[in-house]
Amino acid sequence: MNNKMPEMIQLVIFGGTGDLSRSKLIPGLYKLYKRNSLPDQLSILGLARSFSSRKAYLQSLEQSLKEENPEIYTKESWNNFKEYLDYLQMDFTEDIGYNKLYHHLNDQEGNQAGRHCIYYLATAPEFFPMITENLKEHRLSKSREPGWPRLVIEKPFGYSLSSARDYNSQICQVFPEENVYRIDHYLGKEMIQNILTMRFANMFFEPIWNKHYIDNIQIVSTETSGIKTRGKYYDNAGALRDMVQSHLLQMLALITMESPADMSTESIRHEKIKLLKILASSPSLGNLRDNLVIGQYKSGIIGESTVPGYQDEDNIASNSRTETFAAVKLNINNLRWRGVPFYLKTGKRLHKKSAKIYVQFKDDFHPALSKDKNPEANLLIIKIQPEEGVSMQFNAKEPGSQDKITSVFMDFCQQAPDLQNTPEAYEELLLALFKGDQSLFTHWDGVKNSWLYIDKLRDYIEANRLEPEKYNPGSNGPASSEEMLKRDGRRWWDEEEFDANT
Repeated sequence: MNNKMPEMIQLVIFGGTGDLSRSKLIPGLYKLYKRNSLPDQLSILGLARSFSSRKAYLQSLEQSLKEENPEIYTKESWNNFKEYLDYLQMDFTEDIGYNKLYHHLNDQEGNQAGRHCIYYLATAPEFFPMITENLKEHRLSKSREPGWPRLVIEKPFGYSLSSARDYNSQICQVFPEENVYRIDHYLGKEMIQNILTMRFANMFFEPIWNKHYIDNIQIVSTETSGIKTRGKYYDNAGALRDMVQSHLLQMLALITMESPADMSTESIRHEKIKLLKILASSPSLGNLRDNLVIGQYKSGIIGESTVPGYQDEDNIASNSRTETFAAVKLNINNLRWRGVPFYLKTGKRLHKKSAKIYVQFKDDFHPALSKDKNPEANLLIIKIQPEEGVSMQFNAKEPGSQDKITSVFMDFCQQAPDLQNTPEAYEELLLALFKGDQSLFTHWDGVKNSWLYIDKLRDYIEANRLEPEKYNPGSNGPASSEEMLKRDGRRWWDEEEFDANT
């Protein structure tokens, strides 16, 4: 890993006028500019067919920024930032476009193509192999310096292990693994990056981070919105492929991995991959009929508005069986975690937008307390979004009483000024990309083992013709997900009232 930026970097964005560029990449780069964190010499080249001139391209980006990020936009800063931006009209499905790109990136001696160049594929994944092959054919994929040029690809990286393996095989024939940066934007979030520091820099956590003291762990990421304009993609993906395979399993790996030899990218990746291999190689997933719930939102009323059901959304088949909700109970069969249940849940059109990790400790209280005092479980809550921070629930004597026990909360960081102003995920990912820091990006071995696990779940669903359970918009999801935990004598912590105050 090289954390030093070269003096000159050329960022080339395929899909420079798409939704990802407008909503994430350009705003992220603009915020980095305002933080004075961009490389000293950076050129950002947007590639697309939409506009015939740089002027029209810049006007379109400025309008999007003003509408979607009015709190950060100023005319003066935009006029300065746009000097970094250039535009090339090209069709990336045609050879002539790559010839134009080659000449645009090269100087007259033809020495610059590929040097300190980052190719960001903000396109649909089916175009990844074609674009990388064209970069090779047009002499745009080689550099005399190790680690360059770099290729950035967004999720979804395939729709199954088979498709992901095909994509990866074709890409890695052109770009070596160490030059490939696979984006999972959750890894750029402040509290996700903080998990390892919390675990390994606090002596009161690490000794009890195991089956002897932890009762269960819940990883929850829920949304209030539906699929918006992503119908074509989402109906081929669903919640398991879209969220569990990437975001939730990445969080699971960080929260459960063994202590790395050091905090280098290689050591952290090694432990994460080892954990995902254990999960993927489990001989049995148990009784999935009791440990897997899938659901699909139906039409209903939220507030004063009627929202369509999933099957009524644009580009969705009227008889679609795609799940918009998934909850799964799993176990990790190693010495640290054997016997501890892990509950993962994600869904759309639910009661709130939230991403949190709940670590519930065992309730082996003193016998004098456990009989009639009913102390509440001890909880560690790692809050990822929309707020960021950490809360702890523990028991204390109620003030003014002789022996009544009450639950109290201790909040960390939530109100700290430095945390309120933490960079958003794409800012951190872009900064790491410029530096060549791969710790915030996923390795192929991690992607492969995540797909191995998800494919087992998908195979079970198809073999048993499992139908998604309908649920009301604005609810907690299918009733079966609550029953899954009730059978274990537990409950979903994100559905508790205290969550609104933590």
